[in-house]
Amino acid sequence: MEDIESILKNSKTIAVVGLSDRPERPSYQVASYLLEQGYRIIPVNPNISEWRGIRVYGSLSEIKEKVDVVDIFRRSEHVPGIVDEAIKIGAKVVWMQLGVANQEAAEKAKAAGLKVVMNRCMKIEHSKLNP
Repeated sequence: MEDIESILKNSKTIAVVGLSDRPERPSYQVASYLLEQGYRIIPVNPNISEWRGIRVYGSLSEIKEKVDVVDIFRRSEHVPGIVDEAIKIGAKVVWMQLGVANQEAAEKAKAAGLKVVMNRCMKIEHSKLNP
């Protein structure tokens, strides 16, 4: 839990991979919450161009600014490629949302020096620390 607290307190920029433009989707709700809490959200989804007035990137490799956390809302089998991109862009953390876990990708991220959180929701964890 210390790592999660440290990640949430020390991170500013979160790339949300698989962010939907549909308000009923968990990715939209979590990213909106994090945006309202003061985090900078960088949406990543090749199928949309804008989310809440913010430019959406087609992939992590298109992002030219520093990313602290890569928050993944994709199925577990897509995680290895996302982790590879997260390593290439110099992200500090790979965070796999509830229901998302890939042990092999997690080990690769850790070996590259990234912190890894699996099967946890950033909104839930943040709200536990900030009731």
